[in-house]
Amino acid sequence: MASLQPPLCDFGWKARPFDLPGVDGKRHTLESARGKNGLLVMFICNHCPYVKSIRDRIIRDVLELQQHGINSIAIMSNDPADYAEDSFDNMKLVARQYSYPFPYVWDETQQIAKDYGAVCTPDFFGFNANLELQYRGRLDASRKEAVPDAQRDLFNAMLQVAKTGQGPREQIASMGCSIKWKHAE
Repeated sequence: MASLQPPLCDFGWKARPFDLPGVDGKRHTLESARGKNGLLVMFICNHCPYVKSIRDRIIRDVLELQQHGINSIAIMSNDPADYAEDSFDNMKLVARQYSYPFPYVWDETQQIAKDYGAVCTPDFFGFNANLELQYRGRLDASRKEAVPDAQRDLFNAMLQVAKTGQGPREQIASMGCSIKWKHAE
């Protein structure tokens, strides 16, 4: 599994629309997902050790951000043909097992990952109320292995976005496993 870092924040870049099936049996769109103060779009999956190691911290931060008008959505764009753990049925199991407090949706065609320029899991895109990109960085200072009292980069940045509409100018890229793209036919 290749470890990648996505590019840093392209401030003001507008969120791309989507309409994707969720593990809850509903369809989720950019408009239905957004909060009054912003939206966190997360590209995650089930099998990635980076995502597995931060799942509890993602859930903690998402729940706290909801209290500040920031909603979240998680998009799974990996090709499950080579990674069965990322199948839609397994997405349902993981979302239920961890009580995901956000819609978990499937980007079966991988078009949304391409539209966003997502390169790895996890890859975080933090948008303000106008759906302008303000954060594209790491979850926290601990990376893959949890560090006690690690600085909560994503949470603090999105809290700033909720209050001011602007993200911090200095950001540290996330790190994770490459998105598993479908093989060309």
